[in-house]
Amino acid sequence: MNNLVAAVAHHGYVLTFAILFAEGMGFPFPAAIALVAAGAAIPSHALSGWALIAAALLALMTADIIQFWLGRYTGWALLGFLCRLSMNPETCMLHSAESFYKRGKTTLVIAKFIPGINTMAAPLAGSMKMRFGQFLRLDFAGAVLYVVTYLAVGYLCRDFLAATLRSFYAAGRIMEVFIIGALLVYALYRIAQFLKYREYNVVPHVQVEELARRIAAGEAEKIQIVDVRSHGYYDRGAERIFRSIRIEPNNLDDEIKGLQKEKDIYLYCT
Repeated sequence: MNNLVAAVAHHGYVLTFAILFAEGMGFPFPAAIALVAAGAAIPSHALSGWALIAAALLALMTADIIQFWLGRYTGWALLGFLCRLSMNPETCMLHSAESFYKRGKTTLVIAKFIPGINTMAAPLAGSMKMRFGQFLRLDFAGAVLYVVTYLAVGYLCRDFLAATLRSFYAAGRIMEVFIIGALLVYALYRIAQFLKYREYNVVPHVQVEELARRIAAGEAEKIQIVDVRSHGYYDRGAERIFRSIRIEPNNLDDEIKGLQKEKDIYLYCT
């Protein structure tokens, strides 16, 4: 943090733009901390508040517009890539989509404050065919709220931040050991989760023609077809495959209890 504050004060607008743009594109960069550090540099006149707001908004909106159109043309492929660091990418995508549609499209206004949703909101809006004009209005409002909030935190808490940084600097060696230990524990945890879930990396698929042949051969009573389309791709008026049933993908633990285990179960989504 101490190095970040010094770097922001020295390089100013370019570094702020770069960090916010990188986080907007899905990289794990500390955008909120960068804004707080930039806000702390405003009272000393090392940086201009209005110029910081302009640089930050340009970075966020540029990244979000790129993500929106990538989401529009790549769909779940991009969302899967953004969720790759999650121990379960499918759950990451479904929960993000559920949150987006449960709270409505105005989620874009607060999305940047919510870990996990902040990077997913723009490509989700694109993949689910949100109007670009509507996206721009809501996303810009969210970007303004996010930037002004964290710059204000840095501006108002600059004395507290300075005292905290001096304490961290005095306990530098202890902090280094603590941070290295925390990173090691996290790495071991991720390895353990990867080994636990790697058996789910390969999901068996079946061609539509094969399923159609089974139904044509009179095996329809031995088959259960299940529609698991997620939020945004399914609504109450949506058409389904003949004789299929609908289950909610975000409530699988309860939904699968109603499936007939003696039948061959085929799932389909968008």
